[in-house]
Amino acid sequence: MCNFNAYQYAKEKFASIGVDTEAAIEKALTVPLALHCWQGDDVGGFDSDMALSGGIQTTGNYPGKARTPEQLMADMDVAIKNIGGVLKLNLHASYAIFQKGEFADRDALEPKHFAPWVAFAKERGMGIDFNPTFFSHPKAAEFTLSSPDEEIRRFWVDHGRACLRISEYFARETGIPCVMNIWTPDGYKDIPADRIGPRARFAKSLDEMLAEPYDHSLVFPCLESKVFGIGLESYTVGSAEFTLSYAAKKGIMPLMDNGHYHPTEMVSDKIASLLLFNDKFALHVTRPVRWDSDHVVRLDDETREIAKEIVASERIDDFALALDYFDASINRVAAWIVGARNFRKAMLDALLMPHADWKALQTSGRMTELLVAQEEWKTLPAGEVWAEYCRRAGIPEDGAWLPSVLNYERDVQLAR
Repeated sequence: MCNFNAYQYAKEKFASIGVDTEAAIEKALTVPLALHCWQGDDVGGFDSDMALSGGIQTTGNYPGKARTPEQLMADMDVAIKNIGGVLKLNLHASYAIFQKGEFADRDALEPKHFAPWVAFAKERGMGIDFNPTFFSHPKAAEFTLSSPDEEIRRFWVDHGRACLRISEYFARETGIPCVMNIWTPDGYKDIPADRIGPRARFAKSLDEMLAEPYDHSLVFPCLESKVFGIGLESYTVGSAEFTLSYAAKKGIMPLMDNGHYHPTEMVSDKIASLLLFNDKFALHVTRPVRWDSDHVVRLDDETREIAKEIVASERIDDFALALDYFDASINRVAAWIVGARNFRKAMLDALLMPHADWKALQTSGRMTELLVAQEEWKTLPAGEVWAEYCRRAGIPEDGAWLPSVLNYERDVQLAR
């Protein structure tokens, strides 16, 4: 009989290069990851029947989409059981839940409209992150926070202020700080005559929004940029330069979405620079293909490199990490699970790297040795450590979770 223990073998192999797999697993289990609700219903939300707008497009028509809050929560539960580790719930304001006969427009949203989500999160020990929704609304047909129409601009400022109040409610109810991410799709399809005017209005709106009183120890606003969107190809008001400058000036968190840059730009290369000048830093992890098409996260080079930079910085606890993609061409629950598990794997792999030793080789100019060490690391048995992570997280190992998801699809999703 063979008594071979694969994890023990992996543990010894990593120990030979000075890596403690026990410490890596323990840390990996505690890194919070915000799971985005909008993967489950194609960014539909519950406050409007409008089609997506703002340069956002979900492609595919796979059956079984969640159409009610109850269905979305049930689907998310299936995903949660297969992901493991510390999770947060990431909501958009458009996912407000109204009682029968009730409605509040986005400028009048209140904490009570999210009470079912708070109950859901508290039952599962999850915190909640939040996003004002500046799209898919009649008053978002052109511009929102940068609108030259004062009535429209004021509406969206009031929406942002309402979201700050709701964010603080989430933090107080769950006992976990809330990251509130601000992103607007404002921009022009063709070359504008005035680039500074919309940005000046955007800055004014942000100032007015953030003047809303909130507990700075409980709510962390952040600002997200984008290079372009469909119908916004030539000019985006919230460019990277604008958002990073504004965040630095106002002392709020910058947020980088690795799908919101030019195809040849790598967010992994930008992380170190931002860490030098920011106490906290937010990331939306996705997978762009040609454009910001929000594909399911794969265990690809950029995902691995992002995770490596997070861990190598020795400031892993200063990051607010979230997923952001929406794929309607495959089973939506499986999409959640695959993307989240892949980012978990990338983070665990990064925790299994001997960063201090590699940094020492670089600093001393021993670049040949660094190259060899980094390349030979790639064949170490990280997969066996991941399998142990799954066992300790109480989730199925690779190769064991998909049948239950397909059964759920057959028995629940396809019956909708």
